[in-house]
Amino acid sequence: MTETTEGAPEEVAGPVPVLAVVGRPNVGKSTLVNRIIGRREAVVEDVPGVTRDRVSYDADWAGRMFTVVDTGGWDPDARGLAASIAAQAEVAVTLADAVLFVVDATVGITDDDEAVVRILRKSGKPVILAANKVDDMRAEAEAYGLWNLGLGEPFPVSALHGRGSGDLLDAVLAALPEPPPEREAEVDGPRRIAIVGKPNVGKSSLLNMLAGQQRVVVDNVAGTTVDPVDELVELGDRTWRFIDTAGIRKRVKEASGHEYYASLRTTTAIDRAEVAVLVLDASQSISEQDQRIVQTVREAGRALVIAFNKWDLVDEERRYYLDREIERELVQVQWAPRINVTARTGWHVDRLVPALDKALEGWETRIGTGALNAFLGRLVAEHPHPVRGGKQPKIMFGTQPSTAPPTFVLFTSGKLDPSYERYIERRLREEFGFVGTPIVLTQRVREKRRR
Repeated sequence: MTETTEGAPEEVAGPVPVLAVVGRPNVGKSTLVNRIIGRREAVVEDVPGVTRDRVSYDADWAGRMFTVVDTGGWDPDARGLAASIAAQAEVAVTLADAVLFVVDATVGITDDDEAVVRILRKSGKPVILAANKVDDMRAEAEAYGLWNLGLGEPFPVSALHGRGSGDLLDAVLAALPEPPPEREAEVDGPRRIAIVGKPNVGKSSLLNMLAGQQRVVVDNVAGTTVDPVDELVELGDRTWRFIDTAGIRKRVKEASGHEYYASLRTTTAIDRAEVAVLVLDASQSISEQDQRIVQTVREAGRALVIAFNKWDLVDEERRYYLDREIERELVQVQWAPRINVTARTGWHVDRLVPALDKALEGWETRIGTGALNAFLGRLVAEHPHPVRGGKQPKIMFGTQPSTAPPTFVLFTSGKLDPSYERYIERRLREEFGFVGTPIVLTQRVREKRRR
């Protein structure tokens, strides 16, 4: 298995064939998905129920591209949150071209497996049977007992060690339809938006409201989303790629097991996005965790929009204190557009697109060298750098080598104070906008010539 194009997975209903991976909880589906795609992408832990949404990944085998959809453990008799997970698995089967049904060969056929088989037969989709956790010849002999499921030949594999995965993938390709001979490459794909925030602030509810369907499992239990989930959404006559992420907990180092890996996935999702939408619970105080997420977005150089969710729970007193918290706790990102929404009802969710457009415009703003140096000349004349130790650093020249985020290089005669750097950034924003984006300022200090 080889890693394919880096970046976002394809939409589930796209032209590339789709393989849905289903099975009971904890039979090794996510481990097998990682084996198929050739990288550790799906969150894996030896605890049932780690995967909860349907999550898409790019894969290729023998030169053929296809999309793998990992699903939560499928229990046909589930209730509550487990029922939502089962519903997501059922949706994945509906959208797929073929199904990879994973069974734990060391356990054998269970009543739940037989119930899933009945549902798969009704779907009419081709089914490949994977007998997982076959690590030796003895287990391989036991795997052939799965013929009794009536799905044809079971393919003995060890997702953990890779044993038998080649034969399994050959069978997968035989079941999947051929892709179109020529696929138009996306030169400029949909804008990528990461939805980030603490657990249980309403990120998945916001994505579901935007998508107009129950796309992500939502529950009152904090931390329902673990893997980043991609969704193509039509908004404002355009297609956007939204990435729902796991709630970032207090510190990655303090998280354990799948929470640790989910936090790493979230950081990766921010890196992969162009804009991060930070969802805050407006009825709760802005916390240290929220500020840490803001810092992560700034360090990644991504544009930022702040969405205060659950606005229907905010009364006059809370608004008074929230205004002061914003001034105090979010002082570093006063440039970020802020919107107030109620994701549960859809109130003011339509304000997100204009905020995203503003943030992207600021993120990609470029200033011509002439205009930049004219601005710097006026700035220095109005407010020169203070004298330090009998010396006064001067800005001799400035340039903007790149955008996304806007990055400036200042050629100076000496090191500028951090406070003067902040002053330059503030004046840049006043003059040129840069709404919704961090600004990167770097200095190149002229070395003194030696005789």
